[in-house]
Amino acid sequence: MELNNEDDDRATPRSVLGRRLRRLRETAGLSQRALADKVGYPHTYLSRVERGEQLPSEALAEALDAHFATDGLFVELLSMAQDASIPDYGRAVLESERKAARIQVFGSSLIPGLLQTKDYARALFRTSLAGESVERIEEHVATRMRRKRVFERADSPLYWAIMDEAALKRPIGGTECMCGQIRHVLKVAESPHVALQALPFSQGEHPMLGGSLSLLTLRNGATIGYVESFFSGEQVESAGKILELTHMFDIARSKALPESETLDLLSSYLREYEDEDDS
Repeated sequence: MELNNEDDDRATPRSVLGRRLRRLRETAGLSQRALADKVGYPHTYLSRVERGEQLPSEALAEALDAHFATDGLFVELLSMAQDASIPDYGRAVLESERKAARIQVFGSSLIPGLLQTKDYARALFRTSLAGESVERIEEHVATRMRRKRVFERADSPLYWAIMDEAALKRPIGGTECMCGQIRHVLKVAESPHVALQALPFSQGEHPMLGGSLSLLTLRNGATIGYVESFFSGEQVESAGKILELTHMFDIARSKALPESETLDLLSSYLREYEDEDDS
């Protein structure tokens, strides 16, 4: 969902951020090395940010705002640049995700995005964006991690995720990565706002093999659907289509394990990965 190519010939939040940084630095009469010493980051890092080759981390953006007293400018530009990396078909859905009262997700082969660890997401991006630089990969990881802030809201949404067992069986990033990923899912499951179910291999076929589905219910009761596969996605709002997608989700839910058995299955996979990691 967070993949996109920006047009380098037009102004983008990334390029604006770099230009504002350079202008403020030069106005203050600072070299890149001098600024690097003041904010505690390598001057080569600042140079890449100024040229638009790399986005700053959130910590660096906050440090720049503090140093130049820019009242959150760099943090805001960073957020805009991260949003700009999301394809057009996904931005409206992510905006709804931030406002949702309930989020229902089905993932057929991967751990859902809001439950992913940095290592797990990084392994996925390294494979799907094989030609990208390390810096760009890290930017995509940071963008995906930023989505988790929906859980930090005072009115955190109810989150219901159904995962196909294939998402647990496939060792994304290797055994150590999967150990960390499953531990994280088990920890998240402790929240009263989170419900998890696994759809076991023993249930055979189901209506959402090969794709992923999100149903976002807003506080006014309206529901937005989002269907995604590979590098394409579709936002769905028509009542008839939402009814169809809800029916598909309900079928998957009816085939999935109860939450207690799901946690047992997660724990059994964790033990398997831990045993492999120790061997």
